[in-house]
Parts: sequence; C-alpha cells; structure tokens
Amino acid sequence: MKDIMIATGNLNKVKEYKEILEPLGFVIHDLSEINHTDVEETGTTFSENALLKAESVVKSCKMICIADDSGLSITALDGAPGIYSARFMGDKTNTETNAVIIEMLKDKADRSAWFTCAIALIDHEGESHLFEGIMEGSIAFEPKGSNGFGYDPIFIPKGLDKTSAELTSAEKNAISHRGKATRLLLEYLKENY
Repeated sequence: MKDIMIATGNLNKVKEYKEILEPLGFVIHDLSEINHTDVEETGTTFSENALLKAESVVKSCKMICIADDSGLSITALDGAPGIYSARFMGDKTNTETNAVIIEMLKDKADRSAWFTCAIALIDHEGESHLFEGIMEGSIAFEPKGSNGFGYDPIFIPKGLDKTSAELTSAEKNAISHRGKATRLLLEYLKENY
C-alpha cells in the first residue's frame, strides 16, 4: 500500500519526490522498473498533461501512480513557455534555453513569472485526484546557482534576492510550486493511506 510509482523519466523529479515522500514511509518507484513508452502530452493545461501521463503508466503497474506536469510561465511572453516548458527550445540545453529567455526579456520592464506544478494521482481504485501549486517570482538578468534544474538558475522566487538554483533543496521545497502541490498530495496520502 505504501508503494508509489512516479511516472517520469526525469531523475531530478524522482529525487525530489524521494526526498519528500520516503521520510513518510513511502517506497518510491520510477519508470526504469517497468516497460513503458512516453505518452504524448496533448493536454492544454498542466493538470490535463499530468493526468494523461498518470493514466498511461498506471496500466503497467499495480500501485498508486503519480505524474506531474510543471513549467514556467512568463508574463512578458504571454505566458510562454507554459505547458511547452520542457520542449520550449527543442534540443537546446537548459543553459542555452535560459540564455535565450534572458535575451528575449532584455527590453522588457515586466520580468514577472510563475512556476506551476500539477500533480495527478491515480489510486488503487482507479480514481484520479489533482493537486496544484504555484510559485510566483521574476526572471533574473543572469543565471546564478548550481542547485535545482531547468529554469531554476534564472528564476527568482517572490520575496527573495536569489534564484531557485541558489537555494538548498529544503529551502526550495518549502516554497516551490512542486513543494506546494506535494504538500496537498501529502494531506491526501496521510488521510487515505
């Protein structure tokens, strides 16, 4: 009952889930343990994409399944990259993508942005549950920090003067979009498992 499949191939996400869920007695599994092909993210929201991923994986395992979809939305870019965050610049590295975003914002007064994380959980009965968290902030003028991944080096959480990549894992989990969504998930798990 305490086994949870994390439906992602992103080992950084798996690591974050392990840090949060294992101390509570959950055993975390990842896609390397099952035969699975990636699902096409055809949803129009983070929640829809998270649910698509969870539904595709739960068929291959006999345990609770969690999938998430998350991304960065930038006000001056009309909410882009949004649901396309993971594939915003195609094959460019995170470093290259972050440099392009900083360049795109060079003449913009409004540097506000936010991260969204939607977590979909499918329980033992096949029922789906959704949990969402948002972290507001702004885009830095240059990348800083080596913790975290993706857009973390260019994102400054609201109320702070350093990027997400300059925070410790504990500091980031306390305020992040994934941390917020995960705390809602934890409330559900504590009540039901």
